Amino acid sequence: MDLQKDEWTQEEYLLAKRELAGSGREILLVDTIAKSIDGTDTVLYNPFVLKEYPPGTIFLFYCDTGKETKERLPEFRKRFPDKICISLRGGRGYWRKSLRV
Repeated sequence: MDLQKDEWTQEEYLLAKRELAGSGREILLVDTIAKSIDGTDTVLYNPFVLKEYPPGTIFLFYCDTGKETKERLPEFRKRFPDKICISLRGGRGYWRKSLRV
């Protein structure tokens, strides 16, 4: 799991989530477009709420295509300096409900 990358695929997200299960560290799939992803838990983008998560929390931001959230990563990283901010490659449109790891 590379926490320095700008983008993760759905598979990388699922592997990281499994790897961190039970460690107390959270990975949140953050919805920036008010469209949840069927079959998984998402958190609506709200800076005031997201700031309350503990340092080191991983935020995986998504939009429809992944382009906007990747472009906005510098803004997210500035706003949440103690969190790890990554963009979901391909966004919501690339998500496959049947993909399992």
